[in-house]
Amino acid sequence: MNLRKKQRGVSAEVHTSAMNDIMFFLLLFFLIASTVTNPNVVKLLLPKSSSGQSVSKKTINVSISKDLQYTVDKKVVAVADLPTVLAGYKKMATELTIVLYVDKTVAIQDVVAVMDVSQKLNIKMVLATEPK
Repeated sequence: MNLRKKQRGVSAEVHTSAMNDIMFFLLLFFLIASTVTNPNVVKLLLPKSSSGQSVSKKTINVSISKDLQYTVDKKVVAVADLPTVLAGYKKMATELTIVLYVDKTVAIQDVVAVMDVSQKLNIKMVLATEPK
């Protein structure tokens, strides 16, 4: 004698209790990952290099965008004012290194102009690249 009712179709159930946990962990991961990113860098397409080294002393970020906009530590600077701005940073720190971020579409003459300024001021310069 079977007292149970027969089910005519298979009932489908979706348990969403674990989805709340997954969404919380994803939200937490993206919040932590967004604080780790470096906000001091202008978005550029950098050339690739297989031998990259990091710089650990006092550094200044100088970037040249594809429309030839010169930026020194997130401040837009004209090309003519670049020597005076870098000389001001030179007075603040004895061992100064310029990290030069250049878009890969920029002509080499514009890069050499910044290198000449750093050479005249006796400041070390490093060209930033992306790893291959």
